[in-house]
Amino acid sequence: MNINIPESQVTRRQFLKATTAAALAAPMLVPASVLGRGDKPSPSERINLGIIGCGGMGTSNLTTCARFPDVVVTAACDAWDARLETVVERYKPTCKGYRDYREMLQKKELDAVIIGTPPHWHALQAIDACKAGKDVYLQKPMTMHLGESLAVRNAVRKHKVICQVGTQIHASANYRRVVEYIRSGNLGPIGTVRTFNMMNQGPSGIGFLNEKTAPGDLGLDWNLWCGPAPLGKFNRTLVRDAYNHCSWMDYSGGWTPGMAPHITDLPVWALDLGYPTEITSSGGRFIVKDDGDAYDNQEVLWRYPNLTMTWMSSITNSFGFDFEGDPAPRRRLGVYFHGTNGTMLADYDMLKIVPEGDRMKNLQPPPQSIAASPGHEREWLDCIKSRQQPTCNPAYHTRVDVPIVLSLLSLKLGRTIRFDPKTERIVGDSEAAKLAIPKYRSPWKFPAEYL
Repeated sequence: MNINIPESQVTRRQFLKATTAAALAAPMLVPASVLGRGDKPSPSERINLGIIGCGGMGTSNLTTCARFPDVVVTAACDAWDARLETVVERYKPTCKGYRDYREMLQKKELDAVIIGTPPHWHALQAIDACKAGKDVYLQKPMTMHLGESLAVRNAVRKHKVICQVGTQIHASANYRRVVEYIRSGNLGPIGTVRTFNMMNQGPSGIGFLNEKTAPGDLGLDWNLWCGPAPLGKFNRTLVRDAYNHCSWMDYSGGWTPGMAPHITDLPVWALDLGYPTEITSSGGRFIVKDDGDAYDNQEVLWRYPNLTMTWMSSITNSFGFDFEGDPAPRRRLGVYFHGTNGTMLADYDMLKIVPEGDRMKNLQPPPQSIAASPGHEREWLDCIKSRQQPTCNPAYHTRVDVPIVLSLLSLKLGRTIRFDPKTERIVGDSEAAKLAIPKYRSPWKFPAEYL
């Protein structure tokens, strides 16, 4: 079929009319860039979307995006046949499956990708997507190392792609209200922020699995699943879901990068925090005995120019202080903002203020000033069209990610890490600076050109 309409004059109505006959025979996938004017897509086009990593979080993001009429799911990639086939079947006939994400990224008709692989893959796949000119929705944690965090941000900038990091709680109404309260000044100057995530797996953790099944028998390419990380011993518990990833250091970094991005995002946003100058962490694997190897308790102290922020993570006790509620073990998380006039407690859905005496007696709640979010994924899709970065783009999110990855480095080395926010470098510790840039397992190579 010949379509003789100049690209610069294509409207959505003309496009649909001209392609209706062809669409009856086979799906027609036209990249968004074809329909736009210059580098900016028109607001009426459909986005051809792919996914790398067809596990629970990635497919949840994909499901949300696919509900919108301006999205077509055209590609899916996974190292596990069963997961890949499930997604391809769900979105047939437009979706094609791939084992190797690099092959998928070469498809010109693909506009954007969701990256929902385990954390050890995030940086390399995001950078490769940027190189290929694909917009990216990148699940948290953004990275596991300082070098990766800066490289992802720089790749997004260099290739001018649109990227949203998947800290979806950022889109919540309650987080917006907390930010409004903190920025109103009603709490007075804030000298300390406390953040935490508590749960109880102890002492058996995720348990022991006497693994006898070979990954190939399950249709899983174990070498590809491990990718740039060490080729560890296959364990079905590890690959089951994102929850279990957090029990293995090589593939997740533990529960701190698993949960802290959601929680520390709130004070970083509300207080407009930059990078910390000192990062001190302690903890270890004290109680849990299972197939994993990650710490079961960690304490972090981040020093900023005008305040300190702490992080507490435990998988052996779920006490939540004022967030306790019923005594049954469950996950409890939250943030305390300690100001001279009062303390605010907040989590995903709640905020509470405890005044210092009568210091807040005559202070009025601030007006609502932050616009409601259309949804974290929808914001990303809208930004693909407007070419404006979304709220949780890597330039912002490095301020969340860098403190977390440096806390892991401090924990590993057993000493304080000093960081220069201006140069974005570790200072006075050559060993720490060297370890901050990961070495990938051959043949994968860390893209050092983006540092």
